[in-house]
Amino acid sequence: MIEQPMLIGGQSAQASNGATFERRNPLDGSVATRAPAATADDAVRAVEAAQAAFPAWAALGPTQRRQMLMKASQALAAKADAFAAAMATETGASDVWASFNVDLSANMLLEAASLTTQINGELIPSDIPGNVAMAVRQPAGVVLGIAPWNAPIILATRAIATPLACGNTVVLKSSELCPATHGLIIEALQEGGLPLGVVNFVTNAPEDAGIVVEAMVAHPAVRRVNFTGSTRVGRIIGQTCAKHLKPAILELGGKAPFLVLDDADIDAAVAGCTFGAFSNSGQICMSTERIIVDEAVAEEFLTKLVARASTLPLGDPRQGPVVLGSVVDMTTVHRVNELIDDAVTKGAKILCGGKASDTLMPATLLDCVTPEMRIFREETFAPVKAIVRVRGEEQAIAMANDNEFGLASAIYTRDAARGWRMAARIEAGICHINGPTVHDEAQMPFGGMKNSGYGHFGGQAGIDAFTDRRWITVQTQLREYPF
Repeated sequence: MIEQPMLIGGQSAQASNGATFERRNPLDGSVATRAPAATADDAVRAVEAAQAAFPAWAALGPTQRRQMLMKASQALAAKADAFAAAMATETGASDVWASFNVDLSANMLLEAASLTTQINGELIPSDIPGNVAMAVRQPAGVVLGIAPWNAPIILATRAIATPLACGNTVVLKSSELCPATHGLIIEALQEGGLPLGVVNFVTNAPEDAGIVVEAMVAHPAVRRVNFTGSTRVGRIIGQTCAKHLKPAILELGGKAPFLVLDDADIDAAVAGCTFGAFSNSGQICMSTERIIVDEAVAEEFLTKLVARASTLPLGDPRQGPVVLGSVVDMTTVHRVNELIDDAVTKGAKILCGGKASDTLMPATLLDCVTPEMRIFREETFAPVKAIVRVRGEEQAIAMANDNEFGLASAIYTRDAARGWRMAARIEAGICHINGPTVHDEAQMPFGGMKNSGYGHFGGQAGIDAFTDRRWITVQTQLREYPF
């Protein structure tokens, strides 16, 4: 068991009332982590520590910030084994998924380091003689990052890396399901040499999440909020931010469509679909959720997909290498079993896998899914995938767009121009032609549409999100006025 403290003002901290909570392993119920159950007052202390550190950090030159972020990247990469152990224990994640998280997160810190010198302004022509008008980007203040458990290293690092590069100070609110995993990121940043209070870390019991978040969002020093998680909770966060007039970036749920057209490279499509559907047991916001396949190639595609999915290693990641580890809890199992029952009752066919009795859920493919079935619309967040058969690209597009979500999508076709035309019509913030739905790079503008949220992380989009754009003028000659 790991005893995970908070970090406030550069100092290890416990809850002011001494309260703690436990995170248990989803497979055997053993205690994985014990962490402080922060109160609202503790959360405010973290914000105030970030507020106190902001002026000096914002005034620091870009080279110094860059050097610290690069050092933090190296420190994070060096913790690969510790991250793998923490993720396996807290969320049942496989070593493959942990490794992917570490590699991308280390690169995110490097990308953030490179952004420190890319925070540019512009000169704007003025009609006033002698007036030099500029639009400049400046740090916003304290940024609150709220990170989930499913891609814990990537999404927590993303929540705070670009804000730090832009000169903001941060508070990371950990997921209640992986406080030790998130705590390792904070350790890496400390090892990077960031000044006291620049990064702060808060953990809370599940039942206290609402009051802790409300206390931080309401604090005047918090100038930006970013949240990655479910659409249900994202609505609450968005409403809270709106109440306090705080700009927010919300990256929420998804139901990613994977379109296999009649001219697709079938082997490539099978490989991309397998990766996108079953990475981290389907517990990724970008996970392939609806496999939309043209009738003309359905039999060949599904035969090969079933063969591949049926052989994916499933087991306890603490006992050896697997592809499919544990899902996060039995609530997921019960919910997805209900989706399977509903689909089968309404005519769907199980091609492989099936219902589970514990958190080791097998790769499951349901054929002949229709819009009347719950699994067509509801996010499974599990290795259970719906197959929708269509005829022609118009029906494929209609099925892809018939959903409240709009985060990631994919189209497989040998005709790149055809894919490009279709991508323009897919209602999703991200579309990959001949690539899987699960694809992330630190420099890309990551964000969704519809009920998948709003705002973007990554690259220039991240700079825009975490800085204030200001109009500043210098009058260089005497100005004439009408009175």
